[in-house]
Amino acid sequence: MPRRLPIFDHLRLPVVASPLFIISNPDLVIAQCKAGIVGSFPALNARPAEELDRWLVRINEALDRHNQENPDRPAAPYAVNQIVHKSNDRLDHDVEACVRHRVPIVITSLGARQDLNDAIHSYGGITLHDVIDNRFARKAIEKGADGLIAVAAGAGGHAGTTSPFALVQEIREWFDGPLLLSGSIATGDAILSAQAMGADLAYIGSAFIATQEANADQRYKQAIVDHASSDILYSNLFTGVHGNYLRPSVVAAGLDPDNLPVSDPSKMNFGSGGNTSAKAWKDIWGCGQGIGAVKGIVPAGELVDRLEREYRSARTRLLAA
Repeated sequence: MPRRLPIFDHLRLPVVASPLFIISNPDLVIAQCKAGIVGSFPALNARPAEELDRWLVRINEALDRHNQENPDRPAAPYAVNQIVHKSNDRLDHDVEACVRHRVPIVITSLGARQDLNDAIHSYGGITLHDVIDNRFARKAIEKGADGLIAVAAGAGGHAGTTSPFALVQEIREWFDGPLLLSGSIATGDAILSAQAMGADLAYIGSAFIATQEANADQRYKQAIVDHASSDILYSNLFTGVHGNYLRPSVVAAGLDPDNLPVSDPSKMNFGSGGNTSAKAWKDIWGCGQGIGAVKGIVPAGELVDRLEREYRSARTRLLAA
């Protein structure tokens, strides 16, 4: 498998914006792609299911129009995230929509399926699978994924606990294909660091919550600006899968963040708060440990501008060292 895939060759920055449950919408994806990075959204954000077709038409038309008007500055491709878990009764419907609209990149999570990868490959699309350890990485490639997203310690949402240094090193021992790294990446310096470790691209999510286009409560956006890594806690209570969440939102939901019970993983639920009355992702706010770098609520394009300035500066410093 080639280390590089042509679909990533003309990005402004080696960055994929991660799909944010509830938060990522067509406005944010279009802004990200126009800014020159891969934008993405979870298929489940489009509700009801029929809305997914409308979202894909809107994104495709907007990016096609941008490319016609800006032939020297084409938009980056976009991605759709599919939750490959038995609790997702929309999966087949949503994959069929991706095939109809020829979605360039499909990101799969919480399960790997050969038939899904084959469906996306049928029209020339690619699949990336997110993993929290080396064992899951091997399974994903065995089932036909084109690339991997290493979700390391400190990442927002459903994250692992392995150091990015260890996770990337272990995967690179046997896998020379496209590798993305997620976990506390919110600066251009961190993007370059991800590449130095052996990843091809950075996978950035939490910083985009505090953008004007994001479909997040204004209090949520401001909390991203106001808090830092010490305000993040790790729990599986809210969906059945361990993830990182903003401590203040847990307190606001009437829970003691230092004494949270453990949820039953077999009862995974992305719409409710598991054993609580709080709604996962709506009342309990997921985010990663890199939010200390976020200093204001800005347009997505302005955030990408900052990341590019920092990335270029970091490269210059490194070459001069």
